[in-house]
Amino acid sequence: MNVDEARTRFQEFRASEGPVPTDELDAIWAVLDTVRPEDVLGTWSGGEFPTGHPLDGMLEEAGWYGKTFVSAHDAKPLMCRNAEGELYSNVELGQGEASLWTVEFRGESTATMVYDGRPVFDHFKRVDGTTLMGIMNAKGVPPEGPYYYFFLDRAGEDG
Repeated sequence: MNVDEARTRFQEFRASEGPVPTDELDAIWAVLDTVRPEDVLGTWSGGEFPTGHPLDGMLEEAGWYGKTFVSAHDAKPLMCRNAEGELYSNVELGQGEASLWTVEFRGESTATMVYDGRPVFDHFKRVDGTTLMGIMNAKGVPPEGPYYYFFLDRAGEDG
């Protein structure tokens, strides 16, 4: 699969109500470009790929909007909307916030969000100029997964 095919499949899976096969998401991931922490600074809206992972649907139930990366040491992994529709960082759910590092995952070094209060890593790769693909990895997850797959879209100025 080349990167153009990967982008097309990515968009098809993103529009799908599932289930999305993880082996095909892995094939897409394999051809995407890595990113540096400074490349992902800003606010991002997010969504998940329904793969049957135990977390499927849980973030939506929590009002998850996306992620905000203020700087490498100020990352907010669980930006949610309250009842009034206002954005806030859900530090209770995330057991704190996070930071951005360059971490090796599957043989490549890429921007990775490291949670402060959980043994969790969100690895990112570039789909295009405004979209990232993410894979959540955690302590105790074997190399074959199961992983949680998601996407982020660069948000406008107002979130």
